[in-house]
Amino acid sequence: MRARMADIARQAQVSEATVSRVINDRPGVSQETRQAVLTALDVLGYERPERLRKRSAGLVGLVVPELDNPIFPAFAQVIESTLAQQGYTPVLCTQSPGGVTEDEYVEMLLDRQVSGIIFVAGLSADTTADHARYQRLLDRPLPIVLMNGYTEGIEAPFVSCDERLAGDLAVTHLVALGHKRIGMISGPNRFIAVQRKLAGYRQAMKRELGIADAHLDDYVSLTLFGVEGGEVAADRLLAMGATALVCGSDLMALGAIRAARRRGLSVPSDVSVIGFDDSPLIAFTDPPLTTLRQPVTAMAVAAVRSLMDEINGHGAPHSEYLFRPELVVRDSTAKAPAHRDRPVSSSAA
Repeated sequence: MRARMADIARQAQVSEATVSRVINDRPGVSQETRQAVLTALDVLGYERPERLRKRSAGLVGLVVPELDNPIFPAFAQVIESTLAQQGYTPVLCTQSPGGVTEDEYVEMLLDRQVSGIIFVAGLSADTTADHARYQRLLDRPLPIVLMNGYTEGIEAPFVSCDERLAGDLAVTHLVALGHKRIGMISGPNRFIAVQRKLAGYRQAMKRELGIADAHLDDYVSLTLFGVEGGEVAADRLLAMGATALVCGSDLMALGAIRAARRRGLSVPSDVSVIGFDDSPLIAFTDPPLTTLRQPVTAMAVAAVRSLMDEINGHGAPHSEYLFRPELVVRDSTAKAPAHRDRPVSSSAA
């Protein structure tokens, strides 16, 4: 019991004495602190004492991609915790290749009469997908919020990280370190996040180095998301003499580092690598990864608040909330190596 109390206190960021007062339903604890302890119980999987249980305000669906990429569990954890604080029970739906589809999950959630659904990087992020599926949900009407998947014509709240700014910040950082041959690695171009990162990359490369679009095309390598995709894409760019790589995710960046080492190159002495997400544990890779951090907590809380406003009839703004990424500089970026630094052909060439 002592160990359990310590775990709950650590999760709720309160003292064990405060945890004891809440569990025993004693006075002297603010409502905010009491809710933090109850949420900690839920998050850690402990059953609430009978006297502290209350009827759920309803179910909320949470549809996320596969959990192999640690950024998605990070979003899910904050969203679930925030929903629990609002009295709602989250229903997590995790997609995987060849598994249950987004549409099938939605049907199951509708059968359970959920009060709303939050989609994280769902089909709305795919510009080739049929987005009428979301309009049908709104027509029911069912409140929805779409995270990192903006699409025009859907009257719903959108919460996104500013991917265009992320691409720009990455290039600006590398140019400041003296790099001129900067490659871009990301997933398929049909995804809005990829298109935005590429736009930011191109914008910064033209502004900082005066490079024409025609020459930039050679330094863009789009492939499948994941470590393997990053490794294949990086191998092609490194063969062209790239001294720095901007990657569409942290996992792709890890693949790029693997490709560099396979070629006998050192990161960051020979090649600098930047990821995107700042997913859990990425600060402990070898070398610790420079990356663009998504503000996971702020984005997740905004998504839940927007959904609560929709559920309660207050009407959240049907527009896109853009959150600024943060450049986190670690040890995978350094000054451009003099022996490999040759400028890409400029617009004047």
